Amino acid sequence: MFGYIIRRSLTGLITLFGITVITFFIVQMAPGDPAEMQTAQITDASVSIEMYEQLRAYYNLDKPMPVQYFLWVKKLVILDFGKSFHDGRKVIDKIKDALWPTLSVAMLSVFLTYLFSLPIGIYSAVKQGKWFDRISSTIVYALYSVPAYVIGMVLIFYVGVKLDLLPFRGMKSDDYESMSAGGQMLDLAKHYIMITLCFTLGNLAYFSRFARQNLLEVIRQDYIRTARAKGLTEWTVILKHAFPNTLIPLITLMSLTLPFILSGSVILEYMFNWPGLGRLFFDSILRRDYPTIMAMSFITATLVLIGTLLADIAYALVDPRVSYD
Repeated sequence: MFGYIIRRSLTGLITLFGITVITFFIVQMAPGDPAEMQTAQITDASVSIEMYEQLRAYYNLDKPMPVQYFLWVKKLVILDFGKSFHDGRKVIDKIKDALWPTLSVAMLSVFLTYLFSLPIGIYSAVKQGKWFDRISSTIVYALYSVPAYVIGMVLIFYVGVKLDLLPFRGMKSDDYESMSAGGQMLDLAKHYIMITLCFTLGNLAYFSRFARQNLLEVIRQDYIRTARAKGLTEWTVILKHAFPNTLIPLITLMSLTLPFILSGSVILEYMFNWPGLGRLFFDSILRRDYPTIMAMSFITATLVLIGTLLADIAYALVDPRVSYD
């Protein structure tokens, strides 16, 4: 196992290097110039040109792209993502500020997704073709076919604007600091409800269908018929013998989904004015903030590679038939 982890880690580093190279050059070749954007409001042409050249030299934009990439990697080795082109803050500080809003929503979404999707998927498989399976399948397919941002728009319009039941802008109210401790907790909870619901519904639909389909494949196996022939109750057969053998596909799905949830939903966070990683990434693209864009891309790629590695390790823990020796 240890040797496999070392091999996968080395392969992951090579893959990560390729991802950073491709991302860096795509970002650099995209239309727009951060130095030009910052000097666009200066009316004096001579001052504007002089400041433009100074900014390009300050940001190393006047150097060839391979040299710029080498300078970026040199800082990356010591986990220095550089400073933002937009406001001069350290990129790592901006990511730290945006991490918790996205992480907290992601954790709530994942918890609620598994809390509801697994029971729905299992019960639908057990009651295949019955009324519960038909109703849940109809609702789940409807939810799965509707994009999360459409659900967000409906919630904002009806729940937030028409009925004025829940806030839908930002993470806190304007008078948050003047509230009592209980009032602050209630205010945070109200702001979390709609965006968490949007994150959860699409995943809930997909995971419940995924769990149902995998369980249906397992319960057709010979060893399940044997367990039933021994006189075991149906739920004992399902939960003790069938369901554990559906964990490997679920682990794979979770390992690939979680990094993208953590990186934030750009559209949803922008719609709800949520101060998370998705909105930070979107704002960075608009402002041509290259250091922040590269840092976000690097972190997302790293999370995906780590997630797949952890999934492979979990296979051996869940299924004793899997061995990497």
